[in-house]
Amino acid sequence: MRRSEMLSRMLVIAGVLIVLLVPLAVRFYDGQGIVEIHGRMAETGGWSPSAIKAQVGVPLHLRLTSDDVMHGFAIGQSEMAAVDVPPGKMTELTLTFDKPGTYTYYCTRWCGLNHWRMRGTIEVTSDGLGAPQPVSPPLYVTLNLDIDAPHPAPVTPLERPSALRGAAFTALLPPSYLTTDYYRSYSPAQAFNDLRSDPALKSLNNAQLWDIVAFIWQSNTTPEGLAAGKQLFAQNCAACHGENGAGNGVFADKLAAAGEKSSEDMTGAKGMQMKKPVNFTDPANMLGASPALLLGKTIRGGMGTGMPMWGSIFTDEKTWNIIAYLYSFHFTEVTK
Repeated sequence: MRRSEMLSRMLVIAGVLIVLLVPLAVRFYDGQGIVEIHGRMAETGGWSPSAIKAQVGVPLHLRLTSDDVMHGFAIGQSEMAAVDVPPGKMTELTLTFDKPGTYTYYCTRWCGLNHWRMRGTIEVTSDGLGAPQPVSPPLYVTLNLDIDAPHPAPVTPLERPSALRGAAFTALLPPSYLTTDYYRSYSPAQAFNDLRSDPALKSLNNAQLWDIVAFIWQSNTTPEGLAAGKQLFAQNCAACHGENGAGNGVFADKLAAAGEKSSEDMTGAKGMQMKKPVNFTDPANMLGASPALLLGKTIRGGMGTGMPMWGSIFTDEKTWNIIAYLYSFHFTEVTK
């Protein structure tokens, strides 16, 4: 092929690409620098575009709209209030970031089985960016926990433990049990066994020891933290796990059915298929799980089981509040 002919073909290809890409660029960025984001259910595309760039201190102007059903828009790891994104209407929003990093934006309205997949990223850079700040590994990594391994409680209470009753035994309780490090590192069942073998508590029966466990778990949260955890659970978890945590949310059966279908369609999918959500009211399951283990499951997600990864969405405080709320399905008087 002659050089002139090759050059002509390259020019034609470049022209075609310009024709195709310019309308997309115009769609996402208008003449005033506004980024237009379209939301669709995850099954038909999710957010478009799903990746945006911004600079520290420079306002980012967004124009949001839905192409199908009602969606919501929020930025993870922030206190930004969610905004509704109704179909056929434009919602304008301006964001200014004070720190570089990768921020996740996500849908806050339950719009379908794969609602949690409606996520996108904003890459925020700074011209004067120095050395990156070191990030401490999460507690479940520090403790070397296998968060995918079964963790049934070897012992469970015969009746619902009471934090209020447990408070009556604080004079006998060594202070080491009341530290945040102890609470986060051990499961309630492990705590019960530790208390059972402690000489200072040998006069107490099993029910009283479980009451002390409830008191330890209560002492590491607050009524405000539990209320915040309950609200976050209702907004982000109840559709699958159920309003009362029993694993019977409105999407529970659909998740199980999707898992069965994946096993039929994919060789080797059995171990990674979507599953019916965990029942948080099952004491054998929950009382065998430490807060650190639940932290890992929450921030990392279920690796294909249908459990979303929340690490880029929730702050540390929000994550610990949700975890504290999960134990309230088993311990009474947690807000006293």
